[in-house]
Amino acid sequence: MRPNRGEELPEDFWIPISLDTNNITSLSPFLVPQDHLGSTGTFYAMAALMLFLFVVGTIINGLTIACTVQFKKLRSHLNYILVNLAVANLLVASVASFTAFCSFSARYFIFGPLACKIEGFLATLGGMVSLWSLAVIAFERWLVICKPLGNFAFKPDHALACCAFTWIFALIASVPPLVGWSRYIPEGLQCSCGPDWYTTNNKYNNESYVMFLFCFCFAVPFGTIIFCYTQLLITLKMAAKAQADSASTQKAEREVTRMVVVMVLGFMVCWMPYTTFSLWVVNNRGQAFDLRLATIPSCLSKGSTVYNPIIYILLNKQFRSCMLKMLGMGGGEEDESSSQVTEVSKVGPA
Repeated sequence: MRPNRGEELPEDFWIPISLDTNNITSLSPFLVPQDHLGSTGTFYAMAALMLFLFVVGTIINGLTIACTVQFKKLRSHLNYILVNLAVANLLVASVASFTAFCSFSARYFIFGPLACKIEGFLATLGGMVSLWSLAVIAFERWLVICKPLGNFAFKPDHALACCAFTWIFALIASVPPLVGWSRYIPEGLQCSCGPDWYTTNNKYNNESYVMFLFCFCFAVPFGTIIFCYTQLLITLKMAAKAQADSASTQKAEREVTRMVVVMVLGFMVCWMPYTTFSLWVVNNRGQAFDLRLATIPSCLSKGSTVYNPIIYILLNKQFRSCMLKMLGMGGGEEDESSSQVTEVSKVGPA
């Protein structure tokens, strides 16, 4: 294998393995199929997965938004945050997953360098909004159930402000590669785009950007989620202990415990592989790795557009009931004041 010569490094991409060529530009992921990186079956399997994420993610999140528009009873402060999550997921599913499907089908990024930057930016933006929305949901549950601020009421205006903050934080995280702090390039099998974890070019200062993302966009939200849900579980266990004879309290404690475990595991499945991989690359420059494995973390993060709505929305009785009613499948006779979330919100320490 011949090493890629430094003077031939292209501006818009970088394949982080040695290739048997003296001109890496001739293997540009914007010009030719990347069959030298994986088998045709691998590309087509990834295309099928991206098609699934595009179709299912678009449908589930689109239905969530449509239900909220149609049914006034869904316009509560928590549901505003869930809709914000759905909008972010819809952005990733309709742009990133669809673009990746088309590119994996062609076995190279067919849309060109500019589209790569746009896709990378929008995927990062939607992903960061989704990630911060999960942290906001945990924070809201902590405020409502644990009542650390006493009688403070979390109102729709507060929820809308939190939603705005998620987009501001996401822009802070996703804009830098567009202005020279890191860059958006094809990643993995070169059929989807994301921040450049690979190169050490001081022009882009990629290492500092990766550490910024890890601290600001993973460690802080993850710490928030762990803290808030831990406090939530403690509060509910205290309530269950104080009301040992109450079957409804005991049931609520068990349900919320299961729900919290699923939420935390879902978050880790979404983001832990991507974060771990990026940190490994930054701290192991020059180490060889299989680009097919490098594609898996990106796919798992895109998969959040499907299993986040399942966890946070389809398991919500109000949303599920309204979706079934909107689709003409019944399920709309449930009392408007009832929901799994509000029932849990009534549980508190005696």
